Amino acid sequence: MANRARVASFGEVMMRLQVPGYELLSQADSLRYSFSGTGVNVASALARFGHEGILISRLPDNALGEAAAANLRKLGISMEYVSRGGNYLGMYFLESGFGARPGRVTYSNRQESSFNTAPSAVYDYEAIAAGVELVHFCGITLAMNDGVRQHMFKLAEAVKRNGGMVVFDCNYRPTHWGDGGYAKAKPHYEQMLQLSDIVMMNERDMIHILGMSTDRTDRLEQLKELLPQVAQRFAGISVIAGTHRTINGDNTHSLRGFLYRHGVLTITPEPLTFAVYDRIGAGDAFASGIIHGELSAYEPKRTVRFAAAAAMLAHTVVGDTPMSTEREIERAMAELANGDVIR
Repeated sequence: MANRARVASFGEVMMRLQVPGYELLSQADSLRYSFSGTGVNVASALARFGHEGILISRLPDNALGEAAAANLRKLGISMEYVSRGGNYLGMYFLESGFGARPGRVTYSNRQESSFNTAPSAVYDYEAIAAGVELVHFCGITLAMNDGVRQHMFKLAEAVKRNGGMVVFDCNYRPTHWGDGGYAKAKPHYEQMLQLSDIVMMNERDMIHILGMSTDRTDRLEQLKELLPQVAQRFAGISVIAGTHRTINGDNTHSLRGFLYRHGVLTITPEPLTFAVYDRIGAGDAFASGIIHGELSAYEPKRTVRFAAAAAMLAHTVVGDTPMSTEREIERAMAELANGDVIR
């Protein structure tokens, strides 16, 4: 790896409770638990790429918090900016889809979690900003409540003052914003985008969240038209990246990555087509690949191919958290170049 960096991710630690196999919650009599969340996934993936992956979060001060911390350490995540307090972890119940039946996620106890009830003074923004080179934020976290949003904005501002980079993944989830979601989310997204250096978003985010318009109907053509407008509107953004996904008739998925940097759009030449074992967390794998490529000064073509391959491999591993090393992703890229796909 070219450069080892101290890279932090701000986000909630979630407890994932998964139904065995393809059963429904109404059928199952047991659940498998693990700990994840966007911040966990990104920090862990970057640690596997050789960086120091640091989590900024808050865990309950009880046995549940200890169990979460123990699992995060196994993932190679530094806990120096994880505080303790409160009593709860946000939970979600996962039912895996099969065939025509989609997977289903049901959230529980999220607004009462230690992270989402963290008081105003719990994070030392300036100390964190001085100790890292980059901080990753997520749109799911942005949707939680005003207190969490203030933590995000203040930390991002501190990072910018200290010369660090801010990464923002739009990750819009309509269920978290409720009625009038796009209109409610827009000012908060705009505030984060004004502070961002690297952004994960696609043309749907530009149209629905930012209210941009286009007469084009093809997704790629929409992207080509709107990307320069976003870069001009939010002048601090140096990189915009994202994916286009197609679900095929045989239940395989096809994925293409794109990266817009300094006015040039780079797209993976062919979509990657693969079988899906566990889809959750693949977007975090892609974002981590983009971050790693930027920190390592890769050429855009290599960065977007690396990120797309990382996302593909994340679909083949159980659990939210990407588990592939840089070497494994590079090997997948080489095999793809020869016409093979790791399934």
